[in-house]
Amino acid sequence: MKRDYPHLCEPITINRTVFRHRMVSAPLGATDITPVGSPGPRTQGFYEARAKGGAASVTVSELVVHPATDGSQMLKLSLETPGQLAAFTYVADAIKRHGAVPSIELSHSGQYAGTYMVDKEKKKTLGQFGPSEGVRPDGLPVIPLDKDQIAQIVAAYANAATLAKRCGFGMVMVHAGHSWLLNQFLSPYFNRRTDEYGGSLENRMRITREVLMAVREAVGPYFPLELRISGSEFLEGGYDLAEGVRIAQGLEELVDIIHVSAGSYQFGFTITHPSMFKPHGLNVPLAAEIKKHVKVPVATVGALSDPAQMEGIVAQGEADIVVIGRALLADPEIPNKVMANRGEDVVKCLRCFVCMAERPVTQTRRCAVNPLIGRESEGLEVPVAGAKKNVLVVGGGIAGMKAATTAALRGHRVTLCEKSAELGGILKTEKAIPFKYDMYLLGQTYARMCDQMGVDIRLNTPVDAAWVDDFAPDALIVAPGSRPLKPPIAGIDRANALSVNELYLEGIKSGNEVVILGGGLTGCECALHLTLEGSTCHLVEMRSELAPDANIRHRPILLAELEAAGVDVLLNTTGKEVVADGLIVADEKGDERLILGDTVVYAVGQLSCSEEVDTLRDGAPWVRVIGDALRPANITTAIYEGYHAGLDI
Repeated sequence: MKRDYPHLCEPITINRTVFRHRMVSAPLGATDITPVGSPGPRTQGFYEARAKGGAASVTVSELVVHPATDGSQMLKLSLETPGQLAAFTYVADAIKRHGAVPSIELSHSGQYAGTYMVDKEKKKTLGQFGPSEGVRPDGLPVIPLDKDQIAQIVAAYANAATLAKRCGFGMVMVHAGHSWLLNQFLSPYFNRRTDEYGGSLENRMRITREVLMAVREAVGPYFPLELRISGSEFLEGGYDLAEGVRIAQGLEELVDIIHVSAGSYQFGFTITHPSMFKPHGLNVPLAAEIKKHVKVPVATVGALSDPAQMEGIVAQGEADIVVIGRALLADPEIPNKVMANRGEDVVKCLRCFVCMAERPVTQTRRCAVNPLIGRESEGLEVPVAGAKKNVLVVGGGIAGMKAATTAALRGHRVTLCEKSAELGGILKTEKAIPFKYDMYLLGQTYARMCDQMGVDIRLNTPVDAAWVDDFAPDALIVAPGSRPLKPPIAGIDRANALSVNELYLEGIKSGNEVVILGGGLTGCECALHLTLEGSTCHLVEMRSELAPDANIRHRPILLAELEAAGVDVLLNTTGKEVVADGLIVADEKGDERLILGDTVVYAVGQLSCSEEVDTLRDGAPWVRVIGDALRPANITTAIYEGYHAGLDI
């Protein structure tokens, strides 16, 4: 067959190992790690899903090589712990049996030990070791490693690689980026040593060279060895791309792949993991420049999910391999879809950080668009129903569409009714916002999936109890969504006041100066969007903080964007009355003043369409209410509830 993405689909042989194409799974943190650092059963299913989805290799992350100087709640591999070899062997087997090369990331956090611990107080009792004495930004002291400890860590890398190979892993990745220990030695910002491990670039590379040589001796000559580096630290006082090139040149003889990432842990999170406010493929130029100066294959990573973009990267010689991380959480089937010329069916990552926000809180995984993430061991296949039923779904938002597609996969006859002229629900509002456009595309993707799966889609079709009685479904899923909450203040019905939904859906021009009432996630994103469009925005919030409903990863990024854009923020301030030239507000003391604005946009929350729900509760023998119709929440909840509603019929 003729491939739509021929360069992306071309196999590559690296040190006698054949990789079936150029798409590999990035190191993704495990989901259930036992107290002794072994992968639990859900972790096995998590990595297997990426292999079954077609990735050329799947890298298990992160294997702590020297727990004595890197206390953390990550994977560890030791002969001292009974059963650990078996646990890791089962993971490697699960990856390998689907045709992917199983790899494992060898890591040491250095001064950032304890980063992923749920108990943030406990990490203060650990020893945070690094190349040089110092104090972390959070106040914890950094203990400089002595030469005996360095030698022990080098030996520990080799030992971990030996055990990984014994367990059946076909490759190892040495992590020397993102401000982890080896990067701390490479970086002039962290490394202020005056011995042979500090000073010149040659000295700063010394420990990494020692590690790579020790690992090579341990695994033998014909075993792929991947090195992950930050092409640039993007950190004042750190190294830049020019030095990143020299680091790659100085280490390439010892490795088979140079995996070029970017940034530093504490100072460049949104560069290492590009947020929705950054371009897709933000860090590809780093890999492209390094590739010009080295002979070994180069891999690139960073918010890559579009098959056409990935094809272009390989076709234009910017990188030999494309590393996919969060996008394979959203859609583990990306490689299979690319190989089958189904690129338009990819469910793209929203870069919302739900996945990364969940780990430090509960040490599990969630994904806004994939209800199975971290729960793959419960079953990846949607079971066929024993008896086909007539299923009616009311509401064409993301919850309703997910329910409809899931029920259709089970073999049911599904009818989806939407009262408006287009599917997508609240996701239709995201079309107007460039940094939220991927969310709009999610609605379009699911609308297409409904059509492909034979769902009977009926647009412009409001549904009431009489309509349902005539239809007589066997099962009814009620998902009419929510509507904007209108604040009960004077003047809210004036022509210059509108909801954020109206602003986006109706394309109303907001004027040069806008007052936004409501500083939750929606209001903040609206203020940022309008400011970037050229308006002067005043963001009014009655609470003492902005966006408390945003997840812990997205929130600080959003707040930084608001500050950089120059949005005028008024906290502890209550909207009192919309007037012709703006909004009258009151501060904590009750003192009132006028905030000038051509338009007042309210974004104070959503209300469930409970009236519609109440009329349909007795519409079928089996009824389920889902999504915002049950309670206003988020995409994650809507998709999860829609999936399980369709599964339960």
